[in-house]
Amino acid sequence: MARLRVVNLGLPKSGTTTLGVALRASGLTVADWKIRRHQSTDPAVARHFVGDLMYRGYFETGDPLHLLGEFDAMTEINVVGGDLNRWPQTDWGLLSAIIDHHPDVKFILSHREPEAHADSMIRWTNLGRKRLRIFDVPGLPGKYGSAPADIVRWIDGHTRFCRRIFAGDPRFLEYDILDPEAPTKIGAFLGLPIQWWGTVNENPETGAEIVTDAVTKPETTPTEDPAS
Repeated sequence: MARLRVVNLGLPKSGTTTLGVALRASGLTVADWKIRRHQSTDPAVARHFVGDLMYRGYFETGDPLHLLGEFDAMTEINVVGGDLNRWPQTDWGLLSAIIDHHPDVKFILSHREPEAHADSMIRWTNLGRKRLRIFDVPGLPGKYGSAPADIVRWIDGHTRFCRRIFAGDPRFLEYDILDPEAPTKIGAFLGLPIQWWGTVNENPETGAEIVTDAVTKPETTPTEDPAS
């Protein structure tokens, strides 16, 4: 039986952390944004960012998941800040290499209504106010990103990109984070009952970013990095 591997293509503030918690509660080993010290004993992996590890694997071996063999699911794969600007979910060369090396991989696109999504990015730490403006993010280059409408167009463009390249592909599922049927759809797609669904990483300015019905709550509430 093929190993279940899951890659989320969602942008920041699209429920990526909630998805990670849900998959972890359902039995998968999850890498979300950054590999924590307790998640790997490999110094080449621990405390490194998922998106950077993907590009290292891609250019060093051809396999973007080469350095992520300890993990079943990768739920936020981008990183922007410091000297890193990595957006694997926008790179068809890298995504097609994952398919070539892992033909049974499942791709998920977590998304939300673009205006609400952009507003959440703008209000989340300095992501929308600064980082998306000073880095040449794929699809949002140079001066673009300073206006909310720029971020809305970028978000919508990414959703269209994913829908186009995975059109008709049974390895692809997209879901709206406000859809109350989201955990059921994800579970059916992965062949894995989702044991928890709720709210994680809420925006401190306005409260919860995700509104769903909770299923079985994990025994402990994880502490997540603020940029997830």
